[in-house]
Amino acid sequence: MVGFVPNLYAIFGHSESALGDYLALQNRKSSIRAKEREVINLVVSQVNECSYCLSAHTQFAKMNGFTDEQILDIRRANIGFDAKLDALAKLVKAAIENRGHVKAEVLENFFAAGYTEASLVDVTLIIGDKIITNYLHALTDIPVDWPLAPALN
Repeated sequence: MVGFVPNLYAIFGHSESALGDYLALQNRKSSIRAKEREVINLVVSQVNECSYCLSAHTQFAKMNGFTDEQILDIRRANIGFDAKLDALAKLVKAAIENRGHVKAEVLENFFAAGYTEASLVDVTLIIGDKIITNYLHALTDIPVDWPLAPALN
């Protein structure tokens, strides 16, 4: 898909079925669009301080049409250029920081932005997907084979 086997995917290869299982999760049918998925991936990876996933998903976000400045705003979960994506980012950040427990107003804003119960389930699965790779990188500290994402100021 990206022209090379990313180091993180190679680590999955140490398990007989892990990469196939992970790819099935990652490629499942979802109500979440590709741009929204990258918002989730970037916010989760920022909160978890995963340099590998931040670097990879910065590239994917660019391929999905986000600018460098927008990507930094996404990582801050402060998206002034799109109210719906902002509600998504704030939900994701709150969920990660509070282990799934978010204030009612955050959830209300998510639904008011146009998301549904199905969206909430799909967002939760994508959060889980990204936590898997964030933690795998943290545990293995494999080299980042993507252009490094810039640090947030």
